[in-house]
Amino acid sequence: MEIKKDILWRAYLCFIGMGVFAVAILGKVFFIQQVEGDKWRSLADSLHTSFMDLDADRGTIYSEEGRMLSTSIPYFDLRIDFKADGLQDPKKSIFKDNIDSLSYYLANLFRDRTAAQYKKMLSEGFKDKDRYFLLKRDIRFDEYQAVRNFPMFRLGRNKGGLIAETKNKRINPFKLLANRTIGLARENAQNVGLERTYDSSLSGVTGKRLMRRIAGGTYMPVEGYDIEPENGKDIITTLDVNMQDIAENALMKMMIQNEAQHGTCILMEVKTGKIKAIANLGRQKDGSYWEDMNYALMVGEPGSTFKVATMIAIMEDGYANTNTLVDLNYGRWPINRRVVYDSEPHHLTTVTVKRAFERSSNVAMAKLAYQFYYKKPNEFAAHLKKLRLDQFTGIDLVGEGRPNIPTTASKHWSAVTLPWMAFGYNVLQSPLQTAMLYNAVANNGKMMKPYLVNSIMEYGQPIRQFEPVVLNDSICSARTLAQLRDMLEGVVLNGTAVKLQTPYYRFAGKTGTALVANGNRGYADKIYQSSFAGYFPAEDPQYTCVVVIKNKPHAAKFYGGTVAGPVFREVADKLYALAIQKPRSLEGNTSLDTLMAMKGGKGSEWRSVARTLKLPFEGALTASNWVNADIKNNKLTFSPVKTAPGVVPDVKGMGLKDALYLLENAGLRVVIKGAGKVNTQSIQGGSPVGKEQTIVIELG
Repeated sequence: MEIKKDILWRAYLCFIGMGVFAVAILGKVFFIQQVEGDKWRSLADSLHTSFMDLDADRGTIYSEEGRMLSTSIPYFDLRIDFKADGLQDPKKSIFKDNIDSLSYYLANLFRDRTAAQYKKMLSEGFKDKDRYFLLKRDIRFDEYQAVRNFPMFRLGRNKGGLIAETKNKRINPFKLLANRTIGLARENAQNVGLERTYDSSLSGVTGKRLMRRIAGGTYMPVEGYDIEPENGKDIITTLDVNMQDIAENALMKMMIQNEAQHGTCILMEVKTGKIKAIANLGRQKDGSYWEDMNYALMVGEPGSTFKVATMIAIMEDGYANTNTLVDLNYGRWPINRRVVYDSEPHHLTTVTVKRAFERSSNVAMAKLAYQFYYKKPNEFAAHLKKLRLDQFTGIDLVGEGRPNIPTTASKHWSAVTLPWMAFGYNVLQSPLQTAMLYNAVANNGKMMKPYLVNSIMEYGQPIRQFEPVVLNDSICSARTLAQLRDMLEGVVLNGTAVKLQTPYYRFAGKTGTALVANGNRGYADKIYQSSFAGYFPAEDPQYTCVVVIKNKPHAAKFYGGTVAGPVFREVADKLYALAIQKPRSLEGNTSLDTLMAMKGGKGSEWRSVARTLKLPFEGALTASNWVNADIKNNKLTFSPVKTAPGVVPDVKGMGLKDALYLLENAGLRVVIKGAGKVNTQSIQGGSPVGKEQTIVIELG
C-alpha cells in the first residue's frame, strides 16, 4: 500500500511539473507575441534585404531648333521615419516641439487637410513608431523644396525623419503637337512613336538600391548602398515646332469644318528627306480631335495622287507623252462588265494626256494602262516596284503599314485590276509613301529616305548623327521628269486645283478623291478620302507636303481640291512667308535647354559642384586655375585654360560671365553676339594682346 502511494505521489508530482512547465511555455509565447511582438517582427524584417531597381532619368526629345518635345520632370513621394534617432531621443522632444507648426505649414501648402487633421495623422504615426509613414504622394519639386524647410524636417533625415522618394513623369510640353509621332513613355503599356523606336537610348541604364524590409511588409532604403543609374541620352529630331504648329492648325481647321473622321498632314524637306512636321488628327467620341493614331503610316487606296506613278511607267516606256491624245468618253468607260467613272462630271472627249491629268481623269489613266499593258501587266507592276511603292519607307517609327502592288500572281487579281490600279485603286499605299514619291519628283528624280532624328546626344555632345539617305538616284529619265513637273504645275494652273493658286509663288501638286469602303457596308455610305500631294515653290522646291483626310459619310464637301487642297495651301502660304523669303539655317541647334551641357569655368567653382553632387572627376581644380569641362567614361574631365599675362585666353566652351572676366582682365574690349556658351572667338587663344584691342565672341 505504501509503495502504491509512493508511486502515485511521484506521478502526480511529474504531472503537476509538466503542467507548470506547459503554462510557462504558453505564457512566454503570449508575452513574445503580444508584448514583444512588434520588436521581434521588426527585427526579423530587418534581416530581409534585397536590391531594387533605380530607374535612370529618361532622356529628352528635342525639336531641331532645340525646344523640348518630350521630357521627364521629377515628382516626389514623402515619407517619415518616426524611429529616426532625433525623434526617439528621450533627452529631446523634437516631435512634440514641432508638431503644431509642422501641421500648420503642411495644411497651408497642400490645402487637403486642416492643421488639426495633419496633427492627428502625424501623432498616430509617431505613436506607432512607423518607420515608413506615407505623408504625401506625387508632389512637385517646388513643393518638395518648401517641405524640406518646414519645422522638424529642416533638421535633416536623421533628426527630422523626412524621406523623399523621387520618380519621374513623362510630359509633352506642347501637348497636341506631333504627340503621336513623338510618342508616349507609359509605365504599364507599350510605348509608341520615337519614344518606342529610340527607347534603348532614351531609357539609360537602370541602377540598384539596397532596401530593407520593415514592419508591415514595406521597404525602406539602406543608406550608402546605391548603384547609381546611368541617365538616358537626348534625341534631336528633325521636327520644327513652328512648322508643326502651322500644319496642325491648318489640318485641325478643316477637320472641324468638315466633321472629318481622321486626317494627316506631312511636311518633308525636299533635299534631305527630313520630316519637318507630321500632324495626325482623329475624331473622338465627344466630337473633339486628338493625335490618337499615326495616320501617316496607315495604308489604304490612295486614289488619284497615284496617277503620277502611272504616268512615270507609261512615259518611261515611251508609250505616250504630254501631247498624246486620249478619249475621255465624257467621263464614263465600260470595261469587262465594270464601268470606270471620272470623279468630277464633264463633257470632254478627245484631249491631250496633259489635259486629262490636269482634269484628274480616271478614264484616261485606265485606258492608257489597259492599252499598253493588258498583255503584260507585270511589266506595269515592275515599274511601280522600281519606285519602291511595294516597300516600307524605312522611317524611324514602328508600325508602318505594309504596302501592296498586286501582280498576276496575286490572289485577288482579276480582269479589271490593271485599269483600276492606274488611278489608285487595288493598291495599298501610306500617305508617307506618297510624300516620298512626290518628294523625288521635286528633288530632280532623287528619292530620299524620310527620317525623323538628326542626332543622339549625351551631355550636350553628339554621339551619333544621322545623315540624309538616297534610296534611288533617279526614279526616271530627265525627259519624263520635266513632263511630270509640267503636268503637276498644270493641275494648279488649269486643273482640279485651279482655285488654290496664288499670285505670290508657284506650287505644283495633284488632287485625289477616293471612295472608301466602310467594312461590310461596302461603298454604300459614300465615304470619300480627300488628298493633295505637292511641293513648293515650283521653280525651286523646298518642301513637299501631303494632306490626306477621310471624310464623314455623305459629306457635302469631299473633293481633294476643296478639302485637302486648302490645308496644303495654308501650310505653303505660311512657310513661304516664314522660311523661304527669310532663309535660315536648317541645321539643328545643339545649344539645348538641358542641364547636361558642360561649360568651362573657374576650377574652385567646378570643385565645389563636383564635391557637392558627389560626381567623379579627374583633373586639377584649384582656386587659381580656369578649366574646360567635358565628359569622358562617365567622369567629369577638366583641362586647364592658359591665362598667361599679355596673352589672349582661350574662352571657347565657357559661359559669358567667366569669358568676360578673363578677356577684360587681359585688357581686351569684348563684343558679344548670341547667347549660351562661347562657340568662337575672333582672336585665337594664345595670341599676344594688342593695345586697346577688340575681340568678338559668338555664343550659341
